[in-house]
Amino acid sequence: MTARPKRGGDNLFTAAGMEHDAPRPLADKLRPQKLAEVVGQDLLLGPDGVLTRMLATRSLGSMVFWGPPGTGKTTVARLLAQETDLHFEQISAIFTGVADLKKVFEQARARRESGQGTLLFVDEIHRFNRAQQDSFLPVMEDGTIVLVGATTENPSFELNAPLLSRARVLVFKSLDEEAIGKMLTRAEQVEGRTLPLDADARASLIRMADGDGRAALTLVEEIWRAARAGESFDSAALQDIVQRRAPIYDKSQDGHYNLISALHKSVRGSDPDAALYYLARMFDAGEDPLYLARRVVRMAVEDIGLADPQALVICNAAKDAYDFLGSPEGELAIAQAVIYVATAPKSNAGYTAYGAARRAAKEHGSLLPPKHILNAPTRLMKNEGYGRGYAYDHDEEEAFSGQNYFPDQLPRQTFYEPVERGFEREIRKRLEYWAKLRRDKGNG
Repeated sequence: MTARPKRGGDNLFTAAGMEHDAPRPLADKLRPQKLAEVVGQDLLLGPDGVLTRMLATRSLGSMVFWGPPGTGKTTVARLLAQETDLHFEQISAIFTGVADLKKVFEQARARRESGQGTLLFVDEIHRFNRAQQDSFLPVMEDGTIVLVGATTENPSFELNAPLLSRARVLVFKSLDEEAIGKMLTRAEQVEGRTLPLDADARASLIRMADGDGRAALTLVEEIWRAARAGESFDSAALQDIVQRRAPIYDKSQDGHYNLISALHKSVRGSDPDAALYYLARMFDAGEDPLYLARRVVRMAVEDIGLADPQALVICNAAKDAYDFLGSPEGELAIAQAVIYVATAPKSNAGYTAYGAARRAAKEHGSLLPPKHILNAPTRLMKNEGYGRGYAYDHDEEEAFSGQNYFPDQLPRQTFYEPVERGFEREIRKRLEYWAKLRRDKGNG
């Protein structure tokens, strides 16, 4: 019999004692064995949770699990199959084609004929194209499978309406600090050793996980691998060991739209501190600063308008400053523009006025302006009345004629209603004064 290689051999594989039984990843060791062990999803699995109620009534239907990575979507699907005595079948949309789907459906039909139902878990279901998504509809409708799809993307945008109409969307939340903390404690219990971290470093580790349970356990493994006997790490040492995990942020998907929406709404809500926070989050995640600069210009136009005409000037200047300085100095110009627009008086009067004017233009068609404001370069046009009766405003008292400028077939419209804030307060006074003059002249 060949002697077993001694630990401390000539490579790390044998030195670690891995030549016989490869160690299981910590995330696999700690995978919950029953639904009650799943943390962080009380809205779904608590006493009054949606899934708890489904299981109580034994009425499990097709579902789409929507949420960020590492929140338990796969685990919950597997445990649901276990709780309902369904065969659990897992596929990934990334590696599965039409032929593979047909085979899975045929196997599910065969099980059904023998009295065994199938819970088909489809990871990354949004990766399937429209035709592939449609292929699920018949087997969902006839009960061949209970479909549980998992996606990190908004199902409203990524999944077909017919599929969504047959499946209930359940939202998985990012794990909060308490849930991640429970996972760390359980990891220590299972491994029989404590994390070599002081209190601040432990809190920092929880924040680094960014709501992702699987990422948290991966970080834990890295710490235990790096720690020497009796060694303990503070926050600075922790940063050096695990580096910094990049924020969960996809510049083309939900993370992008969620943060830019939060930035815009914080500006609109006149909260410069929240606005700076979301701006910093997007800079930190690698967002294109010029995209952010353009969006801030849009805020100046849509949400401030003429309440502070300088806002647009300052935001355009910030964009130009970034073009001139580049990163990181140019980012400060964008940050200053964000502070300016967040603290500026707000008005969407110009924005709504333009929208109302466009609707009126579409509704009323190609109406001619009144003839008295049309130029008459030819004799024929003069004979037709073009330009007849036009009053040159600069020749009138107070440089205001009060004439009608709308088409004759269209009664006078009011699109622009300036607010009683900022510079628009002055504009409102002017408009009210001109309206009085117009009435005095009989053109009101």
